[in-house]
Amino acid sequence: MPKRKRAQRPASESEEDYAVNSDSSYGETSRANVTQKVRKARKKGHENDGSTVVNSILGHPASMHVIKAVEPMRIALLEWYDRVRDARKMPWRKKFDPSLDVEGRAQRAYEVWISEIMLQQTQVVTVIPYYNKWMAKFPTIRDLAASDIETVNSLWKGLGYYSRAARLLSGAQKAVKELHDMEAKIPGIGRYSAGAISSIAYNHCVPVLDGNVHRLLSRFTALHAQPKSKRTLDVLWAGAESFITQSKRPGDINQALIELGSTVCAVRDPVCSECPLRLWCKAYQRTQSTASHTGAIEVDIEELCLVCDPIPSDEDNGSVTIYPMKTVRKKPREELDSVNVIEWRCRNSRDRWFLLVRRPQGGLLAGLHEFPTLPNLPGAKASASNMAEIPYTLLQELLMHPPSPHNNKEPLKKLASSNPSLYNVPKVIQVTSAGDVVHVFSHIKKTYRVQWVLLEGNELPQLRPAVSPDQYARENGSRAKSPKGKQKVSEVSEVKLNTIPQTLSAQWVPLSQVEDANIGTGVLKAWKLVEKLWTATR
Repeated sequence: MPKRKRAQRPASESEEDYAVNSDSSYGETSRANVTQKVRKARKKGHENDGSTVVNSILGHPASMHVIKAVEPMRIALLEWYDRVRDARKMPWRKKFDPSLDVEGRAQRAYEVWISEIMLQQTQVVTVIPYYNKWMAKFPTIRDLAASDIETVNSLWKGLGYYSRAARLLSGAQKAVKELHDMEAKIPGIGRYSAGAISSIAYNHCVPVLDGNVHRLLSRFTALHAQPKSKRTLDVLWAGAESFITQSKRPGDINQALIELGSTVCAVRDPVCSECPLRLWCKAYQRTQSTASHTGAIEVDIEELCLVCDPIPSDEDNGSVTIYPMKTVRKKPREELDSVNVIEWRCRNSRDRWFLLVRRPQGGLLAGLHEFPTLPNLPGAKASASNMAEIPYTLLQELLMHPPSPHNNKEPLKKLASSNPSLYNVPKVIQVTSAGDVVHVFSHIKKTYRVQWVLLEGNELPQLRPAVSPDQYARENGSRAKSPKGKQKVSEVSEVKLNTIPQTLSAQWVPLSQVEDANIGTGVLKAWKLVEKLWTATR
């Protein structure tokens, strides 16, 4: 029986053996995709000389992404962390104190929880003053649970991603009643947050994987794969767990990995010379090698890594920054909202009042106030005449006695003489366009088309009673939601309350208090646009 030979293939062909179609779901990749091509190669080999059997393929083994013999790495990591622990003066970062009682550890868990939620999508330098103000106002989880969304949002103002604040409040309220199983039962606590709290506050050997650790471990193991695929995350979670398994300082190790990823192993311009893990970092080793950067070696088919995508030659710059794999960000959808800065003035005084409505507790900008808004208008070319109709539509749902575009042309005294109930009906004096404001969220690009609406009357218009989303759903047969599909611009005056979820709660606010209200950055931009309009008309 002839001795089996290993067939070697050029790199340009071998890349196809484990590449994934960029248009398909990465999670659907299977070993069958690879072995199918191997069978073809085997058949071709038999056709050539009848003796060649393909048992290997160019690539790299899956074991390349497994972290082993971790103790020297942990020692180097902790020695580095002990030197830099207090460098950024983070008030929530404290040494683990084994002498703390149950109440003391619960307090540490609360502090870690608040800091971790604030740090999501936000830089440390920005978070520190917010954290200090928060802890001064809500020193314990019970203080937070006893608060309300208005107070919470006022402290969160300017930090962005306001749903985090709402989840902290609801999470605290739930935790006070059910103080166990954080990840499963408390809103806003996922696997990462639960791991951070458990390891830092309780010294439990539970891993963490935030964006910083994801990038760090992708480079440490030279993992070039779809960042959010389940296979990729499984590999990285396993790597994170390797660092803390049977460790005496799991909380410090997790914080060290986060700190290292944030400060040294940065997205751009990482400082590898200062990294305590560079001796074991496969991405760093790759940059120091004089060999080809393809990283492809002859690997047994059964050991081949099926997670990684090949590194495109035009992206291979010989730097560790090729890891993690770059992804094309999904373009945010574009929406046009009509924002109406509605002002009321009394004929007999100089008082100026502005109408603010509160958004629902869930979803985008949860619980914040804004000017009456008609969201997601169909098309970016809404006519001026249709825009001028929108305030009447909104006011129908907000005021007990709303103005009518039909009565608006008649003098108020004349209308009231024929119908006394119209005495308190305000009159729309003018609707003036203030321009557009573009505000980009992570998944939506909003264009706020702003207009100033001036009302005049004898008394401050009475508002309709506030209703909860659930109550409105019972009364109107559907939950408040944005309209689906396209809608003719001419139909905007017929839009009902279920397309205006923010009208569930409204209030009149004096001019001097508008900027201090719980409004988001986009609403503040709209306000500034109207202020410029006043300045220009003086």
